[in-house]
Amino acid sequence: MDEAPYAPTRIRGLPSWLLGRAAARGHRLVAEALSAEGMRMMHHAVLSAVAELGPVSQAQLGRSLSIDPKDMVAIVNDLQSGGLVTRTPDPTDRRKNAITISASGKDRLRRTERLGDKANDELTAALTPIERDQLIDLLTRIAHPKEPCSGADETPYRYPRESAGPSTN
Repeated sequence: MDEAPYAPTRIRGLPSWLLGRAAARGHRLVAEALSAEGMRMMHHAVLSAVAELGPVSQAQLGRSLSIDPKDMVAIVNDLQSGGLVTRTPDPTDRRKNAITISASGKDRLRRTERLGDKANDELTAALTPIERDQLIDLLTRIAHPKEPCSGADETPYRYPRESAGPSTN
């Protein structure tokens, strides 16, 4: 069943329309996958950021992910009540809280990352491994047009492909 709303032929060929449809499908696939672990996408993003940046202040988390402070409080409260993160006074500034991922949070994150990877594999199943790498490179250039195309200090994260075999890069 085609989930895309009707669009005239001219519109269906525009990169902006195609990117929007691909993004909507990707969001749906990942959201469905994460729901198997009782996780929502924003909660997963925050848990991932805590794992990568932690211990980190709640304010810094919000700025890093562009999440409104009130929404961040609710998300961290949910993650804390689920035993996935801990919130303790920041040793360098007692007015702030330091958020840290718990052992349970690390376990849940590993499971949700695998689910997210499978959803992204499904999203790009029609592509070869080389085409998938090209797509990621092109989308990165579109999403971040002012960043250098080559010679960057950091290599962008690549989703692991279990079924792709050895890399051809």
